[in-house]
Amino acid sequence: MKRSLSGIKSTGSPHLGNYLGMIRPAIDLQQTHETFYFIANLHALTSVRDAEANRRDTFEIAALFLACGFDPAKGALFRQSDVPEHTELMWLLSCAVPLGDLFRAHAYKAAKDKGEEGALNAGVFLYPVLMAADILLYDSDIVPVGKDQLQHLEMTRELARRFNFHFGATFKEPKELIKEDVAVVPGIDGRKMSKSYGNGIEPFRPAKEVKKQVMSIVTDSKGLEDKKDPDTCHIFSLYKLFANSAERDETAAKYRAGGYGYGHAKLALLEKIEAHFGASRRKYEELLKNPAEVEAALQAGARRARSVATPVLARARKNCGLS
Repeated sequence: MKRSLSGIKSTGSPHLGNYLGMIRPAIDLQQTHETFYFIANLHALTSVRDAEANRRDTFEIAALFLACGFDPAKGALFRQSDVPEHTELMWLLSCAVPLGDLFRAHAYKAAKDKGEEGALNAGVFLYPVLMAADILLYDSDIVPVGKDQLQHLEMTRELARRFNFHFGATFKEPKELIKEDVAVVPGIDGRKMSKSYGNGIEPFRPAKEVKKQVMSIVTDSKGLEDKKDPDTCHIFSLYKLFANSAERDETAAKYRAGGYGYGHAKLALLEKIEAHFGASRRKYEELLKNPAEVEAALQAGARRARSVATPVLARARKNCGLS
């Protein structure tokens, strides 16, 4: 059985883009792959300075994965920090990566374009190397990623090739898995949904908060009776992610006929979100009240992860003369 590996950063509540682009595809892969999924609380330290917030966010994301259907008996769900092999492998890889590659990484280039590169911490600069260690440590076959993360996976493959060239065959080169129809999910302001923009719809928040986010989606100024173009409407772009083809066609026809306001469209979207996430949200809220169940899943996941990571790291140490 092929192996799938991915991680999600422990910063804030996941939004629809996180769910559709990573969480849902990752859980679905349990049917066909051996799955290793980690909560990236080490990556979170590049921006989080609140220890309690990091602990809380890590726990809540673990509860969310379980609520969405992750089966601990089929795969490993674990805290990145519970597998110390991640950081040791990062050092080995950092000795093989040229600085030029890191200067071309998205985060560094974005900061440089703003004249802010001097304010970056070293963790941000080395972020792609830790990400490469995360992936290579499990002999991963595929990695579910968004298009914005594809560069990091390409850097991972390049790092594997460099290490293999210098020290002999050590790492497997993984392939990306991108779900094209949800590669870019629009936020409430029309830009890509992103935690950094604060424009997300967070379906595991209390229902009243989700409704407030949905009703905040930006639209044009057309009135109730005006004909509208569903293909340029952010509400419809989100609605069609949860609707079947007949529902999409019917709603698009209402847009084009007029007499269908954006308020109606927002309520239709909210109904779809509630239908899709209502049961999972209730399970999530139950798990938040039962931390022992969540912790047990994380500890079992860490043991399973280390059973794979330890021999891979040993292979890398041996090949570069450390054992």
